[in-house]
Amino acid sequence: MRAHKARATLLVCAGAALAATTAAAPAPPASAARGHTAVVVDCAGHPQTRPGGFVLACGDGNYALTSLHWSQWQPGSANGAGNAVVNNCVPYCAAGRFQTYQVTVRLDNPKPWPGHPKQWHYTRLSVSPAGNAPPRTPAVVTLQLWN
Repeated sequence: MRAHKARATLLVCAGAALAATTAAAPAPPASAARGHTAVVVDCAGHPQTRPGGFVLACGDGNYALTSLHWSQWQPGSANGAGNAVVNNCVPYCAAGRFQTYQVTVRLDNPKPWPGHPKQWHYTRLSVSPAGNAPPRTPAVVTLQLWN
């Protein structure tokens, strides 16, 4: 029971501000495919292209991607690999320990970035463990990204 509560707490901490989705990736919008470079918007609202790191839990930093290396960065999607650094939040997040494991990363679903003419941003991120993940780590975590 305690392990179940710890796992539930970890998932709540990691995704509190983000909504999960399992929808299939649509084709990139025509304008993005015509040469606009898509970016990923960081916690400070700055555009990033091929970032080496990316914080997913902006409020508390309990979920981040580090040591990212991108094999592909195109208008419709981007693929890379690196490490996930996630607080296990046991017994609670302030006292938790960070766990690091290898992941693959995919950014997709580009849309126009509001307030930034001619700029597109990826709106969905999928993270899959690639090795040494903690027990019961989901096979894929898909998150909606912010503007």
